[in-house]
Amino acid sequence: MNIANKLTILRILLAFICIGFILQNSLFSLGLAFFIFLLASLTDFLDGYLARRYNLISDLGKILDPLADKILIIGIFCAFLELGVVNAWMVSLIMLREFIITGLRLYGLSKGIILEARRLGKHKTLSQVIGIGFIFISLILAKILPQSKAAIILSGQVIPVLMWYIVMITLLSGVYYFWVNRRAIRTF
Repeated sequence: MNIANKLTILRILLAFICIGFILQNSLFSLGLAFFIFLLASLTDFLDGYLARRYNLISDLGKILDPLADKILIIGIFCAFLELGVVNAWMVSLIMLREFIITGLRLYGLSKGIILEARRLGKHKTLSQVIGIGFIFISLILAKILPQSKAAIILSGQVIPVLMWYIVMITLLSGVYYFWVNRRAIRTF
């Protein structure tokens, strides 16, 4: 197993550790979860960089990398859902898009067809990562200054708007993904 795949497996492990700390919902555990999330996000960049730079791209990596990403992102959104920070329907739509697209990509791989992530898909991932980071900061701020106006505005107004944006870009990227890969998908 090459270093890129080891980093991907590490990201999966970090995702579960991060989720556990989020659910503890204390200032310390949220701070630690945020740090672990940042570390896991860094492994996502590093495994791709190392795989391309040193020609370590493997079939295992092609399968594990998108799954690790989904475990991290969806797991954290589900943990935020458990804390009552995000709405269930929003998380459900994000999960639906991720499962459908990942399923199509994995099925395509099994048929020797590569369905590439497009720029909008990368923007979707970036918006999810930034959104999660922002939610972490909001939760930590609410623990430090629970009655502050900033914490109330962040949790009551900014997070919902941010989640609307994430849901919209997630769904739009899914539709776009189907559109640009429509010929390849028809061959399935």
